[in-house]
Order: sequence, then C-alpha cells, then structure tokens
Amino acid sequence: MDALRADCANCFGLCCVASAFTRSADFALDKPAGMQCPNLLEDFRCGVHGVLRTKGFAGCSVFDCLGAGQKVAQVTYHGRSWRDAPETATAMFSVYNVMRQLHEILWYLEEASATELFAEVEKLTEAAAEIIVDVDVDALRDRVRPVLTRFSEERRAGIAGRQDRRGADLIGAKLRKAALRGADLRGAYLLGADLREADLRRADLLGADLRNADIRGADLRDALFLTQFQLNAARGDTTTGFPDALTRPAHWE
Repeated sequence: MDALRADCANCFGLCCVASAFTRSADFALDKPAGMQCPNLLEDFRCGVHGVLRTKGFAGCSVFDCLGAGQKVAQVTYHGRSWRDAPETATAMFSVYNVMRQLHEILWYLEEASATELFAEVEKLTEAAAEIIVDVDVDALRDRVRPVLTRFSEERRAGIAGRQDRRGADLIGAKLRKAALRGADLRGAYLLGADLREADLRRADLLGADLRNADIRGADLRDALFLTQFQLNAARGDTTTGFPDALTRPAHWE
C-alpha cells in the first residue's frame, strides 16, 4: 500500500489549497477552496506543521490524502506545479479532489483483495487530467460497495453475537470495554465515544466517524476498512492496537 501513503515532499501542497477551511475548533480561519493557506511556504511545506494543534489547525493534523497529492503532482502533472503554471491551477485542484476519492476506493479494494477492480481504478488514476475530472465517482462507488460488503461478510462470518450498528448514532456513547468484535459499524457516528479497551477486532469501520473517539487501549488490530484518516481523528495511546498498514499518529504521544 506504499502508493496509498501520503508523501508530502512530492506534492504541491494541494490539500492546503484545493480544500476549503471553515473556522471552527479544527481550523483557525476561513479559507475558500482554491485559495492557498497563509501557512503554506514557497517550497510547499507547512510553516506551522510542528505546532498545528496548538495553532488551531487540528483538522490539518488528522488529514491524510492517501497518496492522492503526489499522484496528481508527479503523475498527472509530471512535476509541474500550479505555481509554475498558474493556468493549470483550477483544473489541478479539481483533479486532486477526484483523485482523493479514487485513492480511498483503492485503499478499500486493496484490503478486500479485489484485484481486477483495483487494476481498473488504478488505471483511471493514471489517466489524463480531463479524464479524471469526468469520472463518475458515485457510480464507481456503487460498483465497489457490493465487493466490499461480500469481503466484510466473509471476514466476520462465524463471530458469535456480532452486532449490527450500521449508521448508528453513537455520538458520545459509553462503550468502554464493549464487545464489538465483528460488529457492523459502517457509517456509524462515534464522535467522542468512549471506546477505551473495546474489542473492535474484525469490526467493519468503513466510513465510521471516529473524530475524538477515545480508543486508548482498544483493540483494532484487524478492524476492516480502517483508514489513516480515521485513526488520526481518534484519541489513542501506546496501548491502542491497529492494523500494520497504518501508522501511530504523532499527536497520540
């Protein structure tokens, strides 16, 4: 999954420009899409990267493009930045927004070992800019969804007492030490939930909102469809277990 890991050194700060920020607890300022963040330096590095959370940019500290940034920068636009060629800026930002979604789909397909469909989507990510922006991502997701569902059902089969909490409102829920092994938590709202020491092995977490969820001591070692973005958004510690494909967020320390 190396190609699906963010490599900021080979990007053009695309998430700092293409994305819109809304002043909130996650962002210290309002910024419309297409306008560069005032913290973006000339070499495309973030001027406050080491202190994002203390400067009011917690949202940036949890974001992960899944490798979409460097794909657009180095493959789609062959290393020529929007600063070098301002006329490409608008199109480049649109391509990035689509690419981010395609790379998320690739992440799930890789985990599900859906080789043929993975190759098809990967080929799309290597196409010309005008082809990428015209991709019907919703239609593609409709094709991918049953593939991921089958994989999930197979991986969770035989687990006694597994719960169906798909799309459930579990905001702030008290789930400490909860037995959620094999649970269907797709699209569940777990914002601020207390999941300390919970058993989430083989739980399906596709699209679950884990922002500020407390997963200290929780076991997510073989949780399904967990992304770096979700892990970054939660609050864990050195006792939190998670899949080998992911990295322990620096701010957990």
